[in-house]
Amino acid sequence: MQKIKLNDEVIVIAGKDKGSTGTVTKITNIKVVVEGLNIAKKHVKANPNAGVTGGIIDTEMPMAISNVAIYNAKTEKADRVGVRTDKDGNKERFFKSNGDSIV
Repeated sequence: MQKIKLNDEVIVIAGKDKGSTGTVTKITNIKVVVEGLNIAKKHVKANPNAGVTGGIIDTEMPMAISNVAIYNAKTEKADRVGVRTDKDGNKERFFKSNGDSIV
């Protein structure tokens, strides 16, 4: 089970956006894309056939999954994630600091 999933609220713990929070929009095995963070300027070549205008655009770039931690809204801090089974035998993620399950 993955510790960080799509649409999770995360906080950046390393890098130029350290301390910022955002929502995970895309995830791979080792990288995540967080909404509104790790913005880079990208040069785009014009393609009139596809209707794409050229120029410099701002894009959200992937960052290493080790540079983000799940955000605990109750404690307002970064937190570690654990996995446990509930009474029905289903796996669930929980915050290590206070034991609350992650919805």
